[in-house]
Amino acid sequence: MLWLTWRQFRASAAMMAAALAVILVLTGPDLADDYSTGIAACTSQGGDCSNFVDRFVRDNRGPGFAVTAVVLVLPALIGLFWGAPLIARELEAGTHRLVWNQSITRTRWLAAKLGLVGLAAITAAGLGSFAVDWWSAPIDKASVAAAQGSRIEPLLFGARGIVPIGYAAFAFALGVTVGMLIRRTLPAMAITLALFVALQIAMPQLVRPHLISPARSNVEITASNLDDFRVAQDGRIQLRATAADTGAWVLSSHTVDASGHAVDTIPVSTSAGPCAPPQSPPGQAPAGAGPGDKRRVLSPCLAELTRLGYRQQVSYLPSSRFWPLQAYETGIYTGLALGLTGFCFWRLRHRLS
Repeated sequence: MLWLTWRQFRASAAMMAAALAVILVLTGPDLADDYSTGIAACTSQGGDCSNFVDRFVRDNRGPGFAVTAVVLVLPALIGLFWGAPLIARELEAGTHRLVWNQSITRTRWLAAKLGLVGLAAITAAGLGSFAVDWWSAPIDKASVAAAQGSRIEPLLFGARGIVPIGYAAFAFALGVTVGMLIRRTLPAMAITLALFVALQIAMPQLVRPHLISPARSNVEITASNLDDFRVAQDGRIQLRATAADTGAWVLSSHTVDASGHAVDTIPVSTSAGPCAPPQSPPGQAPAGAGPGDKRRVLSPCLAELTRLGYRQQVSYLPSSRFWPLQAYETGIYTGLALGLTGFCFWRLRHRLS
């Protein structure tokens, strides 16, 4: 039933893909122009652009997540609807025996199927990733500038660069392999989806952080790298800062005192002194209305914490390691796909009848 539904739906899916491409092409230049114009305007006025980039990210966060989700979901759909039924459907219906009794050999039969559909799957993933990469470039730049995420972090990493191609190749090969082993289309589709999702969850948690040695540093806590600042009920300060590289993927971060010991809260007065809340003159709006203004208001307090010796100890993967990390992970998934493909040919020739 699922396969029949997909066959009936594929024309609509092609139209939706075309519509998405048209939307990206039509809105991409305007998005890039809005970002460059806003940056030029705030730079020419001599102020910092923190308020603009915060607003730009906030206004475009929804569409950005939507197009990112398309690329994240695409490899799973390829494995589910293109990979799993490819061989399982033939084995389930018994039509493979009719083909093998003709002049076509088993190896040629499988090679034709894997080559044609696999190439289409990889091409679809590559084009989707390229289109979203191009469209999302202004949002990615603004997110880094606003310290609100970057493309090397787990959520965006899988939808940027070349790694979606590796995901698609693996998902397709996984679906074909499971279908060949299970010999039933619907169970093969369900198992393919479960295995692929499990690996996609495990990869950023267990494997990716160890592909490249992380950088470690003790950084000063400043308004530019402050990620979170709050005052606990006992009056102590709790904060979190990012690496100096705002586009980095922070693996671990904790505050340390002057002797290098990790602390959860900072015992500094918040009722008087640099860390006391600023008082607004009567009739005026409270200071720190925007994110950039809030950081400026906190600057004296952060300077006092720096004077007392507090630092942020950060372990992170710099943004400069995005492409090496992409290459390593793509290589892993491509290797898995080739291994599964080789297994399919071996099983076809020695075990399948």
